[in-house]
Amino acid sequence: MIETEDMVVTRTAYDEVAELYTSLFRRQLQDNPFDRLMIDAFAETVRDNGIGPVADIGCGPGRVTGHLAAAGLEMTGLDLSPEMIRLARELYPDIPFEVGPMERLPFEDAALAGIVAWYSIIHIPPARVPAVLGEFARVLRPGGHALFGFQAADEPTGVTEYAHKVAPAYRWAPDTFAETLADNGFRATAKFFREARPDERTPQGMVLAVRV
Repeated sequence: MIETEDMVVTRTAYDEVAELYTSLFRRQLQDNPFDRLMIDAFAETVRDNGIGPVADIGCGPGRVTGHLAAAGLEMTGLDLSPEMIRLARELYPDIPFEVGPMERLPFEDAALAGIVAWYSIIHIPPARVPAVLGEFARVLRPGGHALFGFQAADEPTGVTEYAHKVAPAYRWAPDTFAETLADNGFRATAKFFREARPDERTPQGMVLAVRV
């Protein structure tokens, strides 16, 4: 696969801040009950749907991967940044982690029971998001579930550029993201929008979807 310029920029930027990022966000889930609620709901939904592997795509240092493994899911993690994967392997040595892009996943067709893309798809230019979702749909078995987290757009519909502190990113309105999912092999089953916390610059959105 030929790397795009934005992939190189994103990987390089996260490599440079990997240690700081890991330190700053180590307690993010413990301190945020709403995000934890959605992640735990995803875990319960996957467990209720049958046993199978789950991939955390854009896993960073593995905090969500580790949380879901502790909840009983069979986890693996994938990230574009080698430094993030190095840290994830140190923090969670019992979980397999790999370096790679979300545009070409190292899984067979219908191999996964679940996918998490927690604040990782934000770095994909909107024009390429349908292809990424198509790749997610390829590796996720029918009836499998996917959870997405992202900075939410201020408007009820649309996508806007976002001055992310690490790499270029985009904010999605949850309804718009759900519509994009519907065009690419998924059906949204839950949409969540919350106001920004004092330490955040934007509202946040989350969408839980099922592979149709």
